[in-house]
Amino acid sequence: MPLDPAPRTPSTAPPLGPPRALLTVTGGDRPGVTACLFGALAEAGDEQRAIEVVDVEQVVVHGQLVLGVEVTAVALDGGAPVDEPAFLARLARLASEVGDATGMQVQVVSVDAPEQPSGRAHHVIVLGRPVPPEAVAGAASAIAGIGGNIDAIRRLSDYPVVSFELTVSGGESTALRTALAEVAASTGADIAVEPVGLARRSKRLIVLDVDSTLVRGEVIDELAAQAGRADEVSRITAAAMNGELDFAQSLRARVAVLAGLPVEVLDEVRERLVLTPGARTLIRTLQRLGFRCGIVSGGFTQITDRLAEELGLDFAAANTLEIADGRLTGGLVGEIVDRAGKARALARFAAEHGIPLDQTVAVGDGANDLDMLNAAGLGIAFNAKPYVREQAHTALNQPHLDAVLQVLGFTRDEVRDAVP
Repeated sequence: MPLDPAPRTPSTAPPLGPPRALLTVTGGDRPGVTACLFGALAEAGDEQRAIEVVDVEQVVVHGQLVLGVEVTAVALDGGAPVDEPAFLARLARLASEVGDATGMQVQVVSVDAPEQPSGRAHHVIVLGRPVPPEAVAGAASAIAGIGGNIDAIRRLSDYPVVSFELTVSGGESTALRTALAEVAASTGADIAVEPVGLARRSKRLIVLDVDSTLVRGEVIDELAAQAGRADEVSRITAAAMNGELDFAQSLRARVAVLAGLPVEVLDEVRERLVLTPGARTLIRTLQRLGFRCGIVSGGFTQITDRLAEELGLDFAAANTLEIADGRLTGGLVGEIVDRAGKARALARFAAEHGIPLDQTVAVGDGANDLDMLNAAGLGIAFNAKPYVREQAHTALNQPHLDAVLQVLGFTRDEVRDAVP
């Protein structure tokens, strides 16, 4: 078996510690390979030195095994320092025996103790339908460009979107997000960045915007069509979602054109609502995992309350249309749920369920969602306007709402297990 053939230059510097070596096992996967290698390592020590396992990584890709084991030799009580050439020679014999016994390729190389990378570790999630090779290449180059290193890659899902998670050490969050945003823009893939740590898997509450997030289209545009004012209202809606108009003012202007519509129109529009693909899967999966789920909308309670009931949601907040004599008056009742109101609703729901804000997730597409997205522990701009994508924690441009699960780190298999 290959044994670090490069000659070593003698050094007068004191040793940095016990010698280390990496054993790499590759070949067609079969039962007993890992047991054989570790059994051999268990017998490799003697009365003067012990073999210790420092690190282990194993993965099987389409039946091909890659197993890496980093080991070191430590002198026992009063023993002489371990001789590195002898240590490596012993491992070379061990590798040969394991290779013969298993039919695998086993390589041994000496390694130095790794330097601790500066900066916090991150998960980088690359999503697409499919993920183009240039997106992975671009992400890898961008990570290296800011001093980061990819420690591991795993597939999260193959349907309805393909997604891969890269575990990255080194690099600073803002620099990483900025560099990867450029890759996403140039390749068409979605790339999300999340710090490694307990906070990622400690999320316990999610709030979803409704129009163009949980459901397709804008409810108020549908109502305006019934009043024969669709084009006018659509222009106001677009300007508000792009951040060009104050939401409260634009909402009052749009609602005013609905004056005189019979309340039956609300039932008709509600019946025609179409959920965004993946919406039910997202909600059912998170509910099964113990999440509190709800909606916060700049739309209307006459629509959202029934929607929340049908989906079994824990909470809902929206505006209320004023009705008199069976018709819309063109006015609103109560406090307006605008940009600031959405953030307040998120905070209120979190407090009611005893959940810190940093353990919440918010998903939305418009400028009036920004305060809510930034207040949450994780704010996701979903098929959002550029103005919103640039300011949210991360962005998804996939047509499937359940892609949020991959940003949260759940694999497709875990999603299948969570939904009966």
